[in-house]
Amino acid sequence: MPQRDRADDKRVLVIGLGRFGSSLALELVRHGWEVLGMDSNPRLVQTFADELTHTVIGDATDEETLRQVGAAQFNRAVVAIGSHLEESILTTSLLVDLEVASIWAKATSRRHGRILEQVGADHVVLPEHDMGERVAHLLSGRMLDYKEVEQGFAVGKTRAPESMLGRTLAETRVRQKFGITVVAVKRVGSSFTYTSKETVLHKGDVILVAGRNEDVERFAESR
Repeated sequence: MPQRDRADDKRVLVIGLGRFGSSLALELVRHGWEVLGMDSNPRLVQTFADELTHTVIGDATDEETLRQVGAAQFNRAVVAIGSHLEESILTTSLLVDLEVASIWAKATSRRHGRILEQVGADHVVLPEHDMGERVAHLLSGRMLDYKEVEQGFAVGKTRAPESMLGRTLAETRVRQKFGITVVAVKRVGSSFTYTSKETVLHKGDVILVAGRNEDVERFAESR
């Protein structure tokens, strides 16, 4: 797998082929990426050998093993070990030492995530935490969808409240009242389009709002 120009390099090393790692790797392959899947479990490697570009059995906590599989030649790597904290942290640290440009790492808790960031992970993913938080918001309120973009800031999808119908966004003073911004609107039978201060909301409109978590939640509960 020769090195390519970084601008169009669509190769990634995925370490850990459990549920998260394998799902990620397979989706990347479907999007045209070349994926080297690595795991210490021979059964998992064999399972995905025919579906991923390349697979290899190896201990990612061993620096020499990482060198032998060519980890240093990748611009992107995903540490999907997750449940084994020590292995996850050590593998991330070794990839940093090998100067992998962009390292994504799965964490099982915010504390685990902070440690991964401290040793050099560029992006930390908390799939179980994020999904649990999202479902909690959907179950407990009027939100149609919810995504925390980063800690403390979120985007929510909800129906336009009756109190805002028939007026421009400027007239509703929604930013002053709730501290959120309505960034897009979807009319019945249409796709999402960006809003402006002159946008008028109508019954049945679905809107995307952005702001601090608590402000997005407070707005979604308003009618």
